[in-house]
Amino acid sequence: MEFLLRTIRLYTPSRSESVLANMLREACVNELGFEEAHIDSVGNVIAIKGSGDPRILLCGHMDTVPGETPVMVKDGLIYGRGSSDAKAALIAMLLAASEFPKQRGTVIFAAVVDEEGNATGIKQLVKSKFPLNYAIFGEPSGIRNITIGYKGRLEIRLTCDVGDSTHASAPWLAKNSIEEVYNFWSAIKSKVCGSEGGIKGRTDSISCSLTEITGGSSHNVTPQKCRITLDIRIPTTTTCDTILEQLGRIIEDVAADRKIKARYRIEDKTEPFEANHTSPLVRALSLSVLDVCKTHPVLVRKTGTGDMNILGAAFNIPVVTYGPGAPHSSHTPHEHVEISEYVACIDVFSRALFHLSRLHNISRVHGFAKDRI
Repeated sequence: MEFLLRTIRLYTPSRSESVLANMLREACVNELGFEEAHIDSVGNVIAIKGSGDPRILLCGHMDTVPGETPVMVKDGLIYGRGSSDAKAALIAMLLAASEFPKQRGTVIFAAVVDEEGNATGIKQLVKSKFPLNYAIFGEPSGIRNITIGYKGRLEIRLTCDVGDSTHASAPWLAKNSIEEVYNFWSAIKSKVCGSEGGIKGRTDSISCSLTEITGGSSHNVTPQKCRITLDIRIPTTTTCDTILEQLGRIIEDVAADRKIKARYRIEDKTEPFEANHTSPLVRALSLSVLDVCKTHPVLVRKTGTGDMNILGAAFNIPVVTYGPGAPHSSHTPHEHVEISEYVACIDVFSRALFHLSRLHNISRVHGFAKDRI
């Protein structure tokens, strides 16, 4: 508990994680028995224990959303920014990895930066091209749930330019870019998302959110330009490129119809991802949850987008997300994690490493036998 509380008391919004990174690296080397631990060029902590296969990545993020909240322990709960998202999972992984027997394979612990921002940490990890067999990401799912799928994401910056402006007292002399941009938003929402806008079948539908709008130069001048940001979440039934093709046609049609200029650029593009339900990784983690919680876990798909999307697509290996905490308390002033969940999660991760090593070696032996036959 004290180890976790130390991390939560450190305020670590995205790109300000260095104090926590140094603390974790020193703990890995001096207290937790890792053979190697270093901080890479973007600020990720990478610690390695053991050798040989299976090579298992345990990855969590150090950063939080902005905004400090009081850190306290009350009624079996730990409150504070990052308690649920996702320092409890991060430290549970670290402590479990520290107990992994060296002779059973290789465990790679990664505490990454900027997950809540532009995913700088996980993108650097992908560039490093570690040879991996499996990966588990630490995010709040609740200890009886295993996250096997995340939606993909497109962040689009759309600029509407009507070509001229006029005095606000004579609005008939020029088009208004703020009013015109609504035509683009309305068309995109209805044609990309459908009439339900992602409400029905949330994990299987496309959702669109208008998250930012900027326009106008003065209170008494009609705006020539207006810019909006769209956040589009994409299920595993389609791809980012398919949506981008549709989006391009819609913007082109609306611009031609309204006789105005419009352009857009892609700020973020992350493909959807879903884990293989029958992989040794899902089986190992499911067995561990059953061991600790005495109940079978629920395999869930989330409407958000996570680091597992990026690494899973790049490495083409089994990847899941798991960790203590209530996802809906994340990013709120009341963010918290149950102490009992946090402690139980350390046990789940420890057992998962054991089961995964065992199942990997069984599958390798069977594969070798088939090859011989």
